[in-house]
Amino acid sequence: MPTLIANLSTGKGTWLEVIKIINSQSWDKIFLVTNDFGRDNFKPQANTEIIIIDTFQSTSQIAEKIKQQLQGKITDFEIALNLASGSGKEHMALLETVLELGLNFRLVTYDKNLEIMGIKR
Repeated sequence: MPTLIANLSTGKGTWLEVIKIINSQSWDKIFLVTNDFGRDNFKPQANTEIIIIDTFQSTSQIAEKIKQQLQGKITDFEIALNLASGSGKEHMALLETVLELGLNFRLVTYDKNLEIMGIKR
């Protein structure tokens, strides 16, 4: 899975999980969906694109913003998707976008043994 899409927003300790997933393997592309705070405080790798959202917008507006930023940038058969960070509204918007773009995805997380785990859609 050369492409990772992860929400990077609120939730105590959730940034650490995202960082561990990012460092778990060599991703060709990484897309992080975050807010202004995440943009200002997270130091991304070179192959990372930050997608800034306004969490005060509606779910459909957030989804449209994400979709505009991802459109035509992913050619992989399957992506890795992490939703550990953020709110339900952000998760719904990101899932809506991934499904609308017709992407197959594997939900990924990190377990206590520091191994990446995935659940295939």
